[in-house]
Amino acid sequence: SHYADIDPENQNFLLDSNLGKKKYETQYHPGTTSFGMSVFNLSNAIVGSGILGLSYAMANTGIALFVILLLFVSIVSLYSVHLLLKTANEGGSLLYEQLGMKAFGMAGKLAASGSITMQNIGAMSSYLFIVKYELPLVIKTFMNIEETTGEWYLNGDYLVLLVSVILILPLSLLKNLGYLGYTSGFSLLCMVFFLIVVIWKMFQIPCPMDSDIVNMTINVTLAPPLVDENITIDMCKPKYFIFNSQTVYAVPILTFSFVCHPAILPIYEELKGRSRKRMMNVSYVSFFAMFLMYLLAALFGYLTFYGNVEPELLHTYSAYLGADVLLLIVRLAVLMAVTLTVPVVIFPIRSSITQLLWAGKEFRWWRHCSITVALLAFTNVLVIFVPTIRDIFGFIGASAAAMLIFILPSAFYIKLVKKEPMKSVQKIGAAFFFLSGILVMTGCMTLIILDWTQNVASDGH
Repeated sequence: SHYADIDPENQNFLLDSNLGKKKYETQYHPGTTSFGMSVFNLSNAIVGSGILGLSYAMANTGIALFVILLLFVSIVSLYSVHLLLKTANEGGSLLYEQLGMKAFGMAGKLAASGSITMQNIGAMSSYLFIVKYELPLVIKTFMNIEETTGEWYLNGDYLVLLVSVILILPLSLLKNLGYLGYTSGFSLLCMVFFLIVVIWKMFQIPCPMDSDIVNMTINVTLAPPLVDENITIDMCKPKYFIFNSQTVYAVPILTFSFVCHPAILPIYEELKGRSRKRMMNVSYVSFFAMFLMYLLAALFGYLTFYGNVEPELLHTYSAYLGADVLLLIVRLAVLMAVTLTVPVVIFPIRSSITQLLWAGKEFRWWRHCSITVALLAFTNVLVIFVPTIRDIFGFIGASAAAMLIFILPSAFYIKLVKKEPMKSVQKIGAAFFFLSGILVMTGCMTLIILDWTQNVASDGH
């Protein structure tokens, strides 16, 4: 048995946990995925659109503070994975919602399901934000349009709706999305390509850029006494510790970037020679690889634009480079990757909603289609009316991601792991982790809401 540390009753329950699933969800026999492929799958679950916001996070924290925060978030995420795996073994289930049900009844199931749903809606929104920002620029480059005069096909809101209806909706309505698994590899490859281009461009783009020089010339002409002659040097000097109104978004952006917890248990279930130690080794390799990838993407993006980085890095390149062939290829690759990933992200949300409201009921196409259309419509409304991708990263990172990384794994661990007394080091550590999660969530949410209200007040004057 791969579950030597749980009692026979729980072991039997765990092995039978797949019986309630539909055939199309369990077409692969558990325990057949190699160590390397599991690392690949987990890395893909970690990496996502969050990588596009990391340079912005570094620009508002400084290099040293960003590295400290990145290290902190990756370590606590790994500790969270450890708690989740131990709870799964003790609790006798490899389903997040079932662990919630066993720990706290319907409230636990709702908390797990709600957090997963919010996290995935945040991921979907961030993917569609990329379509909204990038597709108009791609079309402008292809059609060689220099100035926009209000054409509908250059309006990001219309393009998001069009892509959602023509490409995403038909793929999302399919009963089995298993064949879309190849998009995982393609998506990861796109992000590696994106990283290579970010590093390459840092050596190509001068600092200060032409637009900066023009702006400084205007400022010098208008107000010579106020301009410091060392402003050019200062503009291109990396800063190590920065504290401003946008620094508060750094922790949620990083938290959002490391959330992979809904995927941990399915990957664990598929792992060949399954054991907690083996799965933790998979996690160590994946998290280390993504830590390096995130650090390099943030660092080289920041060292290219310094304080001029926008919340979405690709958009920053467009603003300064315009029609660049290499950038166009990157943009197309990222657009393809995120568009094909949205149907895969919809699948677990739809399954979670179905489990909550229609558990045990037979499959019905009307239900399947109506949930899909409602989810896609809601996400489109978010993308059209929320001002920036930073707000999505910030809000979801501070709420659902904090729940999935800090609060739920520690709460389930404290409740379900019976063989350790409450005064043991492990339980005290989990309790401290739980309290830290509440502090992180409430602190970040409060500061983000304060930032929003200040922005609204300043816009109103």
